Amino acid sequence: MSVLVVGMSHRSAPVALLERLSMDDAVRGQTTSSLLDRASLSEALIVSTCNRLEVYTVTTSFHTGVNDVVEVLHEVSGVDIETLRGYLYVRYADAAAEHMLVVTAGLDSMVVGEQQIIGQMRTAYQQATEAGAVGPALHSLTQAALHTGKRVHAETDVDDAGASMVSFAVAEAMGIMGRGDGGDSGSPLAGTVALVLGAGAMSSLAASHLGRLGVDKLVMSNRTRSRAERMAEHSREAGVPASVVDFTDRASVLPEVDIVVSATGADEFTVRPEDIPAGSRLMLIDLSMPRDIDDACANTEGVDLVNIESLHRATREDPSGDLGGGSGALRIVREELDAFTSAQRIRDVVPAVSALRRQTTVLMNEELDRLRARTRNMDDADWNEVTRTVRRVVDKLLHEPTVRVKELAARSGTVSYESALQELFGLEILQSTAAPATTSVNVEDLPDAGIVAIVNSPVNQTGSQLPATAQISRE
Repeated sequence: MSVLVVGMSHRSAPVALLERLSMDDAVRGQTTSSLLDRASLSEALIVSTCNRLEVYTVTTSFHTGVNDVVEVLHEVSGVDIETLRGYLYVRYADAAAEHMLVVTAGLDSMVVGEQQIIGQMRTAYQQATEAGAVGPALHSLTQAALHTGKRVHAETDVDDAGASMVSFAVAEAMGIMGRGDGGDSGSPLAGTVALVLGAGAMSSLAASHLGRLGVDKLVMSNRTRSRAERMAEHSREAGVPASVVDFTDRASVLPEVDIVVSATGADEFTVRPEDIPAGSRLMLIDLSMPRDIDDACANTEGVDLVNIESLHRATREDPSGDLGGGSGALRIVREELDAFTSAQRIRDVVPAVSALRRQTTVLMNEELDRLRARTRNMDDADWNEVTRTVRRVVDKLLHEPTVRVKELAARSGTVSYESALQELFGLEILQSTAAPATTSVNVEDLPDAGIVAIVNSPVNQTGSQLPATAQISRE
């Protein structure tokens, strides 16, 4: 059984399709249950953000597992299978592990180095755990990924290049508004009032960021007013004036504000063209997936709109190839991936080692019983010494292969059958000058030594590239 990831992201799919695949908590729970109902899948974890939808599973069969995941996504989203196959990417075994580490480190994000993905991965893990969908494989992989993400942000300067989606969107909006560095005041948004719709993580980040940029006032609005009141109180504690308006009355304050940020995940648009007063100058920022703000608002004179789709276009026009932490971030990913895959291969051979020891114990006891039946005249002291000697010999014979098989499993590469025997038993074999040719096999082909990844691992091969997207064949 190996880990499989099937997903799509801002790198592989248009925003409109990502919107159709986007999942709230209820849909994510339903999808997780549907995945676990498939015979080939035993664990499942779903990451659904503004920029990606990824399904991590543990499967008994690569091809069957891929088909099962694609069929479930089709059933849940209504997107036809051929369209899904045209935009989904697949990674398997070690390549799937590498992908999760790279994603959690923020190295595959639209804004390279952003830290929100760590929290999103942690939330996905917690929700899957609560649903009983996480087993040993996804537990150990997710913990390794979260640890990798923390190391990358703590040990490299990737944060210098990596902003959050919120700060990226606000920066784009400020560019459109012609707001520079704030001049002598150092407050780029001085003299502006901002309306923040929603009270989740994105909205809270937006409110904090706008406050740091010097807005004169924040207006909070949320379907649950008490949560908006808490956000307003936090803002006032930080020295930024703030008030609250009922969510149903949000349009009433549009004549008073310069900026609107919406991140609610509402079932209907939070801002529509008919809500905007004539002659308004508004900067609209939509951080939701699916969209909160009607695209048609941008057709209103004096109104500008930044949303996930426009941010996608901006990154395509000016892609950031610099990873900030650069080689340091990729080095950490390689180190953590090597540690994880080695530990996994060692765990894979433990059952075989345990079975070998059990079988040896059974055989040893049978032989000792047979010997005892033939030496009934041997006194107890002599018999106990014979028994201890036999057990010591067996333990010593098993100790070397037990240690060596774990070391062998932890390494990648190829070995010959002859060198495998030498490795397992610590043998020194004299080579003749005309030694016969040996048959070489992959370490992964040895029993319980793991599975070769279907998708190669560019980070491991070159040490300088992120994993390439692998499209599912249409055939």
